[in-house]
Formats: sequence, C-alpha cells, structure tokens
Amino acid sequence: MSAVIYPGSFDPITRGHIDIICRAANLFDKVIVCVLNNSTKKSSLFSLDNRVNMVKNALADEASGDIFNFDINKIEVASDDGLLIDFAKKNDVNIIIRGLREVTDFTIELQMAQANNTMAPEIETLFMPTNPKLSYLSSSMVKEFASYGKSVSAFVSPSVEEEIIKKYSQNYSK
Repeated sequence: MSAVIYPGSFDPITRGHIDIICRAANLFDKVIVCVLNNSTKKSSLFSLDNRVNMVKNALADEASGDIFNFDINKIEVASDDGLLIDFAKKNDVNIIIRGLREVTDFTIELQMAQANNTMAPEIETLFMPTNPKLSYLSSSMVKEFASYGKSVSAFVSPSVEEEIIKKYSQNYSK
C-alpha cells in the first residue's frame, strides 16, 4: 500500500489545499492529512482541534460537490504537535507531499525537505505544483479578506466559511 502524508497548519484549509489532497489521493492508496502547529507562526486563528474538524468537514463538503474528483475513503485526517518526520515514522509512511504555489514556496520547502532528509534519509519529499487556477490562494489571504468583512466562499468550502464567519462575525458579510 502506498501512503503519503500531506502536512500543514491549515489555518484555515483552502480549496488550494484540497486540490493537492485530491490529486495525491488519485495517485496514492492513502493520504494522511496531518494538521500541525507551525512553530514559526506567531499564533493560529483556529485551535488545532478546530482545524482538524475543519479539514474533515471541508473534505466532506468537497466530496459531495462537483469541483474536485477524489475518493474520500482514501483520506485520513490526523494531528500532531511534534516533528513531521517523527509522525511519519510512527505511521510507517516514508513520503511527504508538499504543494508549491511559487518560487518562494520552493525555497522554503526545499530547505525543509533537505533538513528532513538529513534527519530521516528514508523519508522522501515530493513536490506538487498547485493548480494554476488556485496558485494565488493562501490561508493568510483568506484571513485578510475575512477580517475586512469580505466573503471568502470562492476560496474555502461552505463549512470552513461558517467557521470563519464565527471568528469575524462582527464585520463579515456574505
């Protein structure tokens, strides 16, 4: 069985993330979406548990929609607060998928892949370019628009938008 891990902070999960998850699920037998706390970011808008639930709900939303084509049964959602390579070893997975939107992503992801390879040479990192139609999309951008009361329904699934509305309820308009 070929399994991969797609890690991220998913704060919140966007349709760009879902695109990578779906494409990975069409290539591998199992995709573990690992929701992590990013120690380089100051703070998360959503708690770890909330982000895990949002990922699960977003995948359920999109599995019943007509934008993405994937088998939801091939996707598992987990969380961890340690190193990704330790999570991979615990789950007996030796492939990590990383999505790339732009050159800046590549630089950061290459450094991380090389560091992970030094610590755990048995774990490979595969880079998957983002769908060009979604390459502009980031969680930071979604939060920025939402914080000014703008609808983010084009960028996230309905259940994720509901969570965002709760966070920014005083100034959010659909």
